[in-house]
Amino acid sequence: MPVTVHDVASALPDIAVLRQRCQALAMSDAIMSPEWESRYYSFDSRWAPGEQMASMRNGSGDAWSIVFSSAGAFIRGFDHESPMSPANNDDELWPGLVDAVPDVFSGCVAEPAFSFDGTLEATVCLWRQQGDDRWHAGELVFPAGDDPDGADRLFQVLVEGSPVAYQRFAEDYYETAVDVEAVGEIFALHPLTDDLVRRLNPDLVVADLGEDLAEIGYPSRPV
Repeated sequence: MPVTVHDVASALPDIAVLRQRCQALAMSDAIMSPEWESRYYSFDSRWAPGEQMASMRNGSGDAWSIVFSSAGAFIRGFDHESPMSPANNDDELWPGLVDAVPDVFSGCVAEPAFSFDGTLEATVCLWRQQGDDRWHAGELVFPAGDDPDGADRLFQVLVEGSPVAYQRFAEDYYETAVDVEAVGEIFALHPLTDDLVRRLNPDLVVADLGEDLAEIGYPSRPV
């Protein structure tokens, strides 16, 4: 069966849990990769007034962004090889992709940072307003294929949301062994210690991560 945005929508947790999951991914990556440009996952707790933004970029043109705000959360994902990419459709968004997005997220749809030549770079779009009991996506007719919009490949680690999922990704991406128990402590948002940091990167201590801790908004006390 093809995996699409609707499968992601049914699998994602609520907004608060998703935010914490994104912070854990970003903090784990900050320890694994001190150089920001080489990271896969990021989290900017100071993205804009009243907004936070989680992101993924794989360096090959694929990305996702999640904007957290008082209105809720808006997600866009972009698989540059998907037949649903604007590049494959006369620079137009796939029919139905954003038609049902609530007005409170219109700024996200028009966000220049997520766009190319004025068009949202997206093959996946989801949203959830505060008070909603689920994630929403547009009514779409998908092209053929097992992963037509890229939702499975783009969001697999985020959807699984486990230390093992991150370990599997990081060992492949960074080509080094990853202490899954250390990752588990970060996913539980335990405050960082030098020992915990060194278990993932022996060349770092907490003091080296001050700016990352502030940007990610990672808790300094137990949550």
